[in-house]
Amino acid sequence: MNENIVTEPSIAIYPGTFDPITMGHVDIIDRALNLFDKVIVAVAVNSSKDPVFTLKERIKMIEDSFLGRSRIEVKGVSGLTVEFAYQQKAKAIVRGIRAVSDFDYEFQLALMNRKLKREVDSVFLMPGFRWIFISSSIIKDAARNGGDVGDLVPYHVNEMLIEKFSRP
Repeated sequence: MNENIVTEPSIAIYPGTFDPITMGHVDIIDRALNLFDKVIVAVAVNSSKDPVFTLKERIKMIEDSFLGRSRIEVKGVSGLTVEFAYQQKAKAIVRGIRAVSDFDYEFQLALMNRKLKREVDSVFLMPGFRWIFISSSIIKDAARNGGDVGDLVPYHVNEMLIEKFSRP
């Protein structure tokens, strides 16, 4: 065996709006790190959604959730995720699946990505059972109406939600 062979690290892209990042997202990232050497969290810039938090705030939330973890990188992204993945030399795009209804959409997206860049695979991961019911939208709705979501998001994200929704 040739000991001089240098292999490229396996990279995965985990795209999303992350408005805000939830413990479900954190769980998916941790699971992806069991499969890949590096995960690039791609925070959507041009989303059809109207985010509560700015791109800068969302990136900081994610970075602060993974302080000291060099295998995680966070970048703002616009355009096609599959093209970004290809440019980053990623082997895969990671997507979280919570229910069968998620799979229908994600499967169609994966097929389109495969058509555009065959070199980039799609990997579907389920969050742990305790996070399966949460989404950023549900978190925002609960927080907006005074609900306690402290155990569903990282601590600093909960603080940002409280601050954001306590403003008149």
